[in-house]
Amino acid sequence: MAKKKTAKKKTAKKKSTAKRRTVTDATDKHTIECIDGTAKSVYSSILKKDYPELTSPVRALSNVGYDPKVGYLKLGRAVKKRTLTVNTVKSFAQALKMMHLSKEMISQDTFATKREAYYVSKNWTDAKFNEQTESDTVMDDIEAMFSLQGVSREQLRFYPEDHGGAVAGNLVVVDRDPVSGNPIEIDCTKFGTGAYTIPHSVEHLGFKTDAKFVLAIETGGMFQRLQAHGFWNSAKCIIVSMGGVPTRATRRFVRRLSEARKIPVYAFVDCDPYGISNIYRTLKVGSGNTAHLNQFFCVPHARFLGVTPQDIIDYELPTHKLLDVDVKRAKDALKNDPFFQQSKPWKKAIEQLVKMGVRAEQQALAKWGLNYVIEEYLPDKLKATKNFLP
Repeated sequence: MAKKKTAKKKTAKKKSTAKRRTVTDATDKHTIECIDGTAKSVYSSILKKDYPELTSPVRALSNVGYDPKVGYLKLGRAVKKRTLTVNTVKSFAQALKMMHLSKEMISQDTFATKREAYYVSKNWTDAKFNEQTESDTVMDDIEAMFSLQGVSREQLRFYPEDHGGAVAGNLVVVDRDPVSGNPIEIDCTKFGTGAYTIPHSVEHLGFKTDAKFVLAIETGGMFQRLQAHGFWNSAKCIIVSMGGVPTRATRRFVRRLSEARKIPVYAFVDCDPYGISNIYRTLKVGSGNTAHLNQFFCVPHARFLGVTPQDIIDYELPTHKLLDVDVKRAKDALKNDPFFQQSKPWKKAIEQLVKMGVRAEQQALAKWGLNYVIEEYLPDKLKATKNFLP
């Protein structure tokens, strides 16, 4: 007689239960107060039988301006309000759930990436996200909403997937052990041929240095050359690889470092409309699309070391013809970008570049020798920092 198969009972999956902590950090306390204040406002409206609202700034170039006194592209006063209605009930609930998740992460001293936040929502029954694009949109809205109260996404404990750039030079970064919480000093001169990598959140970092300036470099190749030959040592500086348009972490790191130690920041990028109007502009004043973040993630006092259009002439650099997309980007910057519109030196430089019809890379300096940039170009430029483009 055949034996009956005994069905195995499925063990119910248990959600991990992280311990709560007493929040003592001033930034964390402020963030929680902002979340609680918004939640109380919604609750109060419901008790009054009013339609609750969530207010966030309008994120569009039409609502962005540049004030040299402020130093970055700043949002105007236009706001949009999300009101709870039959049609918005799901997205409204998702926003509140995302706020609750943020508060929980602060109380547990943890974080979530965009992808993790999407998967956490799978426990939200009818409020869960079907696609990550939905959760990303809600997260962006929440970030914009709380930016009005001086709170960034990182302070809400939603961390980007990408890390920051590479750092080398005369700098000791004071971090903390993730387990014990004890301080750890990281000497950026002790990485041999490697470099220190900026973490995704830099708010807790401290800095020790007597460097004269920070040099933010567009390309990894140029960073490696300066690192390999110890340029940071001879120039008494800190070098940072931006790797193209700098990440949020890289911009925030450079901003906090330069302000904490009161040292200038110089940018060294390719001489083309993208390097100027995207990479440098993003580092210095931010961007129009993310104007609600610029107060946190830009370096207003940064200056442009090079490569400039005039450098192409003075150093007889090899060039490439400007493509149609380059010309369009340059003309858009002159016509639509508030930063370049209010800077006569930059208007003159970009117009000069378009008239020349060419672009040049950092590596073009190798025409005069692989180490010409270390031995001649940078030392010459650093003798006249007052002449740098703003």
